[in-house]
Amino acid sequence: MNIHRILIASLLVAGCTDPSSPTPGTTVTERPSERWYDPLFVDAALESGIDFRHFLGTTGEFIFPEVIGSGVAVFDYDSDGDLDIYALQGGMLKEGLGAADSTIPPLDGSAVPSNRLFRNELIERGTLFFTDVTAASGLGDAGYGMGAAVGDVDNDGDPDLFVSNFGANRLYENLGDGTFGVVNGALSVVDPDEWTTSASFVDYDRDGDLDLFATNYVGYTLANNVLCTDSKGRQEYCSPNTYPPTTDRLWRNDGGGRFADVSRQSGIDAAAGNGLGTAAADFDGDGDPDIYVANDLMANRLWVQDESGHFLDSALMGGVAYNGDGAAEASMGVTAGDFDADGDEDLFMTHLNAETNTLYLNDGSGQFRDVTDVANLGASSLRLTGFGTGWFDYDNDGALDLFIANGAVTAQIGDGLDQEFPYGQTNQLLRNVGGRFKDVSHLAGDAFSLKETSRGAAFGDIDNDGDVDVVVSNGNGPLRLLLNNNANGHHWLRVRLVGKSGNREGTGSRVAVMRDSHPTLWRRAHTDGSYLSASDIRVHFGLGADAIVKSVGVIWPSGRRELWRDVLVDREIVLTEGTGTLWDE
Repeated sequence: MNIHRILIASLLVAGCTDPSSPTPGTTVTERPSERWYDPLFVDAALESGIDFRHFLGTTGEFIFPEVIGSGVAVFDYDSDGDLDIYALQGGMLKEGLGAADSTIPPLDGSAVPSNRLFRNELIERGTLFFTDVTAASGLGDAGYGMGAAVGDVDNDGDPDLFVSNFGANRLYENLGDGTFGVVNGALSVVDPDEWTTSASFVDYDRDGDLDLFATNYVGYTLANNVLCTDSKGRQEYCSPNTYPPTTDRLWRNDGGGRFADVSRQSGIDAAAGNGLGTAAADFDGDGDPDIYVANDLMANRLWVQDESGHFLDSALMGGVAYNGDGAAEASMGVTAGDFDADGDEDLFMTHLNAETNTLYLNDGSGQFRDVTDVANLGASSLRLTGFGTGWFDYDNDGALDLFIANGAVTAQIGDGLDQEFPYGQTNQLLRNVGGRFKDVSHLAGDAFSLKETSRGAAFGDIDNDGDVDVVVSNGNGPLRLLLNNNANGHHWLRVRLVGKSGNREGTGSRVAVMRDSHPTLWRRAHTDGSYLSASDIRVHFGLGADAIVKSVGVIWPSGRRELWRDVLVDREIVLTEGTGTLWDE
């Protein structure tokens, strides 16, 4: 791979203790007045065979879904040990919901825009390369694509796929032979007029199979499209508050491809909202999964389970309905993770420009407080509109960092932007330095200087080299594969779970890495979060200079606690439920 270099003036890097300076081990060539750095990330999409370009189908009518999607998923659909990529596509919104117009000029070799599945050939070839297997796989959904959720709903050992559209959604069963089939009638309760956005597979009732939670956005149809203008009278995309809010959906998995809509009986439909992002985790530490929903310009929801399995909205009492000033924000993306290494799930939200992104610190009982400014995350987000985001340890130092995909929802005039769709902004990489975050985007590579309309972001070790990569979807733009180039010598560990009494992939499990003289690192096995996207289920740990792990513990969704000792680092390990020793901590 060609390695690009970024020139950083000496005044930007003066002082070795500046958190924005390269992490230890980064290649540095000294010159009298400047230094050269290897970029932290390199876009390898085209050279690895990914030629996908998103198509919005804009007609100048400012149809609302054009500015919202689409997302992306990374998952090992063929179970060969490397991550494949599923890109969601737009289309023309004319005579029906999501109807693709066959008169569109060919895009990426396809006469009709559709979602695309790219198979990773890394294991077979020994080098990173992707092959388009959409036609053979049966995943060429031609709806107006919004989001994707990944989970093994039938517990047969391979991941299945839920696709949300502006229009009818689809649940695809992985048949295990490289192909997928639509689960007919599985989600027949879905109203095709609902506008589903993000989704999460979660075993909310802990019966051993994965249920499905999905957010719905607003009560918008092509028929009720409203003409909206900006402050200068120019036509622009409408605010979500132009349309009525909707309720979200929870489907219980009853096995055999059958799902029951339990939104009402579970309490999920007790409050409406403009749902865009979602993450499922045990936020209050009682052993049951809870569900967080990012609502656009409305109070967010924190659906906490009570002892009977019923959900109650605890966002207001828990401090996560509004920001610290008591204001509702334009919440889009959300990521849950233990950024401060205290053993509980904290929340980070992305928002509209002129608002800050928001960091909510969990006290362990599901009570949160806004620590955005304390963590230095406010000022860096004011000029940008954030969508996809994720906690991930890009430099393998043991601390969770942040990636944010940005793209405007109102036209960005000037700056030489593409005037066909002038909504581009730059993306961000934020490094965790002792619980405060430093914007290191200027060190991250050429892709971080591009002004694109980024939406989805998915995370996983695409090239299996021990660090986490990022796949970014762009509205009306190319898919970006940002390979992590941060060769700093830090150690790492990747954990793949195999559940026996519960769901097969261990979704919802909490994994702990214990070392001498360091806090325990906690991570969660999940694919949800970010925005309209699905990430790798494997659990990644950066270990810094530590080459020795004392033990690895897993709390399975059933509540079973197991421990494994004598674990070697710098590799992927497979932990199967029932093979560890009792963890009685």
